[in-house]
Amino acid sequence: MPDDLVSDDLWARVAPLLPSRPPRRYRHPGRLPADDRAALRGIVYVLRKGVSWWDMPAERTGCSGITAWRRLRDWTEAGVWPRLHEVLLAELRAVGLLEMGEAAIDGSHVWALKRGAHTGPSPVDRGRTGSKHHLIVDRHGTPLAVTLTGGNRHDVTQLLPLLNAIPPVRGLRGRPRRRPRRLFADRGYDYDKYRRLRRRGITPRIARRGVAHGSGLGKTRWVVERTFAWLHQFKRLRIRYEIRANLHLALLQLACSIICLRRLRTAL
Repeated sequence: MPDDLVSDDLWARVAPLLPSRPPRRYRHPGRLPADDRAALRGIVYVLRKGVSWWDMPAERTGCSGITAWRRLRDWTEAGVWPRLHEVLLAELRAVGLLEMGEAAIDGSHVWALKRGAHTGPSPVDRGRTGSKHHLIVDRHGTPLAVTLTGGNRHDVTQLLPLLNAIPPVRGLRGRPRRRPRRLFADRGYDYDKYRRLRRRGITPRIARRGVAHGSGLGKTRWVVERTFAWLHQFKRLRIRYEIRANLHLALLQLACSIICLRRLRTAL
């Protein structure tokens, strides 16, 4: 069975985080459960290719689509994906590839073909039902945190939740890092209360509304647009198919972890 979908380095980081299974009954054990690595392979296949769970080829991944979906559900409820992301951020910081001194923030709209939590009529897409991905990255575009809201939520509502969602990044001696020193954002975040981030030790660099374009902030904050392009290379994220918001967010977090792992490979 080819393992190009789940490389050895990805599996080595995921396996310790997976919850243990309940012991099998001796007299009526039933069928053997599908291998966890095969289930992760199925999840990554759907994430990359964008196919439905029913159309996932079992001969390609080693398990059925419904099994992969159930493992995604169970591992999401066990909190696997945020912990995986935190582990990879710590490794990046340990080798000097994570620079949290500067961070950029932005949001991106996607269609939501099925209704569910965190969906709403998008004011920029003729009222079609959609969701928004909100992202904060370091100066190199490494994703630090991601959130999901309805398509009718303004980007500015997620500035503080994104800052609060940054995990305590370890990897070096001393206190873990939890916030950037400077935060770059476009004029959609231009509200006075967010310019008071200095109270939290963060210098806001936010473009002003009502002034001509050309603030120069684009030279720094373009990295968040590039990271959105990386995320949307995972075809399952271009359109929200999951009714359950936590499962779509789980796929977002897994994609962020894979992006972090790609950057980490440059130092290994």
